Amino acid sequence: MKKGMIGALAALTALTGGVCAQDAAADSAPPAAKKILIAYYSWGGNTRTMAESIQKAVGGDLFEIRPATPYPTGYQACVDQAKKEINEGFMPALAAMPENLAAYDVVFVGSPNWWGTIAPPVRRFLTDSDLKGKTVVPFFTHGGGGVQRCERDTKALCPGSDVRKAGVYSGSRIRTAGESVAQWAKGSL
Repeated sequence: MKKGMIGALAALTALTGGVCAQDAAADSAPPAAKKILIAYYSWGGNTRTMAESIQKAVGGDLFEIRPATPYPTGYQACVDQAKKEINEGFMPALAAMPENLAAYDVVFVGSPNWWGTIAPPVRRFLTDSDLKGKTVVPFFTHGGGGVQRCERDTKALCPGSDVRKAGVYSGSRIRTAGESVAQWAKGSL
């Protein structure tokens, strides 16, 4: 009888140990990879450079936000149009939206600082996107104006989202800020 009980206890211990080992393995398994989208609008290339640095650091898919009618290529003409659109609350139609936006867990959203806020194409993107329940990570480039209202305005357009601290970089320094951008981007996830 003792042999039978010892055998039964050994079998129970082996079985229980196996279940506990499986539970422990499941608990230590890495979390499912987050699907990342990096959506950005860039007129002069600085915000694109930052988006590419983010992608290099954390992976993900790049999506360029493009207005259906491009902005003028001349600097002053673009500045004048942007100022008028922002003052009037105008948001241009976009050439396209990302396919299957619902599949992404994290959405980095980039814009130049235009007249103290986000560029109108980015405002349209955020207005037309359902980002509820997603992590939204804003990033901005500027010509000396800093973040101003960009972060606040982005957050207001993302109700129900976990909006993280923005990355803000001077356009004149973005081409040499790769490591700094990488650290910020990784820390934002």
